Amino acid sequence: QVQLVESGGGLVQAGGSLTLSCAAAGRTFSSYAMGWFRQAPGKERDLVAAISGGGDKIFYTDSVKGRFTFSRDNAKNTVYLQMNSLRPEDTALYYCAVSSYYYTQRAEAYDYRGQGTQVTVSS
Repeated sequence: QVQLVESGGGLVQAGGSLTLSCAAAGRTFSSYAMGWFRQAPGKERDLVAAISGGGDKIFYTDSVKGRFTFSRDNAKNTVYLQMNSLRPEDTALYYCAVSSYYYTQRAEAYDYRGQGTQVTVSS
């Protein structure tokens, strides 16, 4: 049984920073891609970033490039999303998810996700 638990969300002013964490259990962590998704009210869930099992490949959606950094610590079975220069449009529920592939940018390839952590950016 795969378990993913996110933490680190909160309320921050525009221009501020947050670091999200996601602790994983139930799968050989270092073999599989992890992703961060976000969903704002009334909008679809989007893949924000993806990282390969070994951390050697990383994808960012255009709107977060240069502001967000995705990393993983396979010894701790944890991934992190460092978010800088936050904008009101980054406000969403952020989920981490795990894939059955070593690396993928396809959102539909992520088959388990956590409950999410809320990020709210005030203007």
